[in-house]
Amino acid sequence: MRAQGKRWLCFCVALVGWGCGTARSFGETTTWNAEWIQAPWSTVRDGAEADETIATDAQWKVDRGPVLFDSTYGGEDYDARREQKGWNLPGFDDTAWTAAEVVAGPGGELIPAIAPKVGQHERYVPVKQTNVGDGRVVYDLGQNFAGVVQVKVKGSAGAILRLTPGELLNANGTVSQATFHGPMWWSYTLRGDAAGETWEPSFGYGGFRYVQAEWTPGPGMIAAKLRTIVPKGRLLSLVGIAEHSDASVVGSFASSSEMLNRIHKLIVEAMHNNEVSILTDCPHREKLGWLEQTHLQAPGLMFNNDMREIFAALDRNMSDEQLADGIVPTIAPQYTHFGPKNAVFDDSPEWGSASVLEPWRAYRFYGDRAQLERDYPMMRRYLVALQSKVVDGIVAYGLGDWYDIGPGSPGFEKNTSLGVTGTLMLYEDAIAMSHVAKLLERTEDAASYESLAKSTADAFNRRFWNAEHGWYDTGSQTANAMPLALGAVPTERRAAVLQHVVDDIHAHQDHVTAGEIGYPYLLRALAEGGRDDVILAIMLRKDPPSYGSQLEAGATALTEAWDANPHSSQDHFMLGSAEEWFYRRLGGMDIDLSRENEVERLTVRPVAVKGVDWVRCGYDSALGKVESDWRRASGKVLYSVTVPKRATVVLPAGAIAESKHVVSLRSRGNQAVFEVARGTWKFSASSN
Repeated sequence: MRAQGKRWLCFCVALVGWGCGTARSFGETTTWNAEWIQAPWSTVRDGAEADETIATDAQWKVDRGPVLFDSTYGGEDYDARREQKGWNLPGFDDTAWTAAEVVAGPGGELIPAIAPKVGQHERYVPVKQTNVGDGRVVYDLGQNFAGVVQVKVKGSAGAILRLTPGELLNANGTVSQATFHGPMWWSYTLRGDAAGETWEPSFGYGGFRYVQAEWTPGPGMIAAKLRTIVPKGRLLSLVGIAEHSDASVVGSFASSSEMLNRIHKLIVEAMHNNEVSILTDCPHREKLGWLEQTHLQAPGLMFNNDMREIFAALDRNMSDEQLADGIVPTIAPQYTHFGPKNAVFDDSPEWGSASVLEPWRAYRFYGDRAQLERDYPMMRRYLVALQSKVVDGIVAYGLGDWYDIGPGSPGFEKNTSLGVTGTLMLYEDAIAMSHVAKLLERTEDAASYESLAKSTADAFNRRFWNAEHGWYDTGSQTANAMPLALGAVPTERRAAVLQHVVDDIHAHQDHVTAGEIGYPYLLRALAEGGRDDVILAIMLRKDPPSYGSQLEAGATALTEAWDANPHSSQDHFMLGSAEEWFYRRLGGMDIDLSRENEVERLTVRPVAVKGVDWVRCGYDSALGKVESDWRRASGKVLYSVTVPKRATVVLPAGAIAESKHVVSLRSRGNQAVFEVARGTWKFSASSN
């Protein structure tokens, strides 16, 4: 848009027009042509700096632009020959442009964005390039990431460079899009500048590690017959540009274990790649806001990035999508509906419970009472809706322990009966809501939720406890670990149930069989039971299914399937719960701003697990910078803890303070508990 006067501003708007050509967008059968649009010169008036409404009407003018096709799933076609120099500047001759057509608006309410903007971050240059024949060159950028490519080219006008991204390679070395839902590419048609041309896609992004570059004939040309006359150019350079949220990095973790450090990077890369305005499932295939990840992986997300704005936007999306009956769908924003035949993909308690559990987890990290007040109506309505699904105290519908390891291909749970995870979601929701209601001084609500939690736990124990074997349901890792982690197992059974979990892990050669839902609870149950040694054994496996097997397969971002299945996504963060263990257990970072005792809101309780010699961990919390470092030396573990205010430090029994002015010391079972003021504090304990 351009205008004359004392003030002028310019921006462009792409209008969708119908074109023709080969379709490649997700679920579409057409391509699109973009148009440029201009404001008439009289639109912006001279005058004071008061607010003005600049409305579009038939006085605006349009013309075809260089973007011939654009789809977030299909890519972009750009013809630089169609560029009109100076079109967005005063004085441009627009006499050849035509009047805009006035159409009805989309309706709804236009509101400001909450989530932080998406920016360009890391740049990846090729670590390898391979000529795979027929003029095709494959570039390996060394990292699976979310973003675009930028190319510098030189050649005659009309030469077309096609860039095909992918996460993996085919057996013949060409780029594979087996993990995509349809073909995707970017193409650039040269304008013929003698000095060279630089281009990157203007809209959308993809998820990829490899890029296949080739010079192609234009639309309607038959490559087999006309390849010899196709105008070609030279690709002078190619670089990958990562695009993800500008949310600031707040955490750091490093250890003496190369494997743990590589797992940490694997997970963090996937988290960053899926922080693009919303929290997506993957950056290449669906790009949808599946909700289960947001509460299951919330601690790991928040330890790495400032998630306050992203979570606030997520909460609004969930509230907007909440149905009249209170159900929150599996995806928010809900761009797609799976329909009656696949209704389970539209409503599952493990997914919809994000509307309760994510705001609660966010409050415990950030302490934003106002946000919790805003979310409370949504949270309450969802719990009422979930209660309506209860039959004899059990919630037995939904996707269950998605992607667990069992017979057959990944997907629906195989090891655990339907109803285990759904019922425990209701239980966890009720527990969370009882805390929230107390914080918000809704006493009657709190009592009701406490009663619901108790009755749900009782129903779960009646239905799924197997007295003959001394375990829950089928005895699967998820069936035993999830109620343990949530406190639904009666005290007298806890030790035996935990031992069953440990035994099952060992029986599987220290491998996980739990799926996406059960895995975070598995780690929490083992940690709370003091079995960090078992967790470390899981982390160090290199054979499938494990993080190590993903690394051995060449993954550079966390994959969707435990076994790095090449037909599943190579860039999901849904199995990223190791991050919580890294920060909360090895680093000892325990932040809970919901605690009444102020000194216990920040607790540092590092676990010096055997097999790890040192850990350095930092977190810019809502209270200030927290650091927790420890290392083994001369038969001791030496701890250094930095806190921004009064805090609690919990160490093994017998630990002593090397620093002066420790406020207090007391013993609690096999632990030594210190109360410290703001500052850096040194401690030591005997090495296990």
